[in-house]
Amino acid sequence: MGDRGRGRRYAGPMAEPLDILIIEDDPSINEIVAAHLGRAGHRCVQAYSGSEGLLQFGTGAFDVVITDLMLPGACGEDVVRKVREQSPDLPLIVISARITAADKVALLKLGADDYLTKPFDLDELSARIEVQLRHRRSAREQKQGGEPGDQPPRNEANQTGRLTPPLRYREWVLDPESHEFSAAGTPLALTRTEFGILELLMGRPAKVFTKQELFEIVWGEPYAVDDSTVNVHVSNLRRKLKLTGTDDYLQTVWGLGYKLA
Repeated sequence: MGDRGRGRRYAGPMAEPLDILIIEDDPSINEIVAAHLGRAGHRCVQAYSGSEGLLQFGTGAFDVVITDLMLPGACGEDVVRKVREQSPDLPLIVISARITAADKVALLKLGADDYLTKPFDLDELSARIEVQLRHRRSAREQKQGGEPGDQPPRNEANQTGRLTPPLRYREWVLDPESHEFSAAGTPLALTRTEFGILELLMGRPAKVFTKQELFEIVWGEPYAVDDSTVNVHVSNLRRKLKLTGTDDYLQTVWGLGYKLA
C-alpha cells in the first residue's frame, strides 16, 4: 500500500483517490461496493471478516473505513471500537441489516460516524463518505486558519506563529490548531464530532444551542426531528468528562438544548 502515513491527508472531492477499507463478509456486496467506489477513482482494500479487516487496517493508512456488523472472526462492534481507539478522526461508516434505534445508539456510542441500513443505495453511500470527508476538511482548514490564500488579520497571536488561540472555559482547554482538549489538566481523546460540539459551545459559553443548531453546524446537514445523534454524542462526552470531574460543565436546558454551566 505504498508509503501512506496514518492521517496524512483527507482529499477534496476527487482531488485524488481515497484509500478505502471495505469490511463485508457477503462477497457480492463487498464486490459491488468496491466496484462502485473504484469507478469513482478510489482505491479499495477488501476484507471478508472482522479479523482480516483489522489486520488490513494495521498494515496501512486509510481515508475511510466501511464495515458490516455481523462478521465472522472479530465482530463489527469490535472493529469499530479498535479502529476508533487507534484513529479518533478517521471517517467510519457502518453498513448493516440491523435497523433499530437501539442499534444506532450503540454504534454511535462505540464511535461510528454514520450508518446505512441494508439494502442501501450506492450513490447514497458515496454521498455519506463525502459528508464525512467534508467535515474533516473543515476541521483541518480551521486549524490552518482558513482556505489557502486567506490571510487572517495581523495580531500578536499570529505574529508569534499561532493562527487561532486556545479556547478556555473553567478547567477546560481546547486547542483548535492541534485538535487537543484537556479537562482539569487531563488530556482527553475526542472524536472529531465531540471536538466540534465542545468547540462550538466553548466559543459561545453563554448561548443555549438547540439540538438542531448543534447538528446543522457541527454535522453540516439538515436536522431530522427524531434524530438521536446529538444526544448520543453529548452522552459520550459526559462519560469521558466524568473521569475529570468536569462533566457538570455540560448542561442540558430542558426543552431547548445544551449550554455550558
